[in-house]
Amino acid sequence: MPQDRHWVADAIARIEADFTRSADTHLIKLDLPQLGDIGLYLKDESTHPSGSLKHRLARSLFLYGLCNGWITKDTPIIEASSGSTAVSEAYFARLIGLRFIAVMPKTTSPQKIAKIAFYGGECHLVDNGAMIYDRIPPVNARTERPLHGPVHLRRTGHRLAR
Repeated sequence: MPQDRHWVADAIARIEADFTRSADTHLIKLDLPQLGDIGLYLKDESTHPSGSLKHRLARSLFLYGLCNGWITKDTPIIEASSGSTAVSEAYFARLIGLRFIAVMPKTTSPQKIAKIAFYGGECHLVDNGAMIYDRIPPVNARTERPLHGPVHLRRTGHRLAR
């Protein structure tokens, strides 16, 4: 088995272990007598390791990228996000040992920026949200190696995939 296949298998195993650890998020019953016999439950997604509501999405994106050969041991992960998705992606990038870059508006909350940095991610801030997608190619040009595949860059994945 080539070394890259070993790396991919190990990365998938690490992500699967995270899934096993965080598969059960709590359901909280909300009692509303005015609804009669209708039960209303809230799912607490904030209990995931990243604390982000986008944790499951990020896990799926990483697994999809790994299984399709778009993420390798040398792939920097670049995300255009205002925060929550980037927090979770920074978590998974660190989990499998990859560089993570978030391109986000300067108005992004300091707490989200701090969470991304906590997981080893880099934040490139732009003056306004409309500039996010214009900023991605220059960020990609500064990475050690070109981006090998689309990793969840809304509307820009097709430009950076090749």
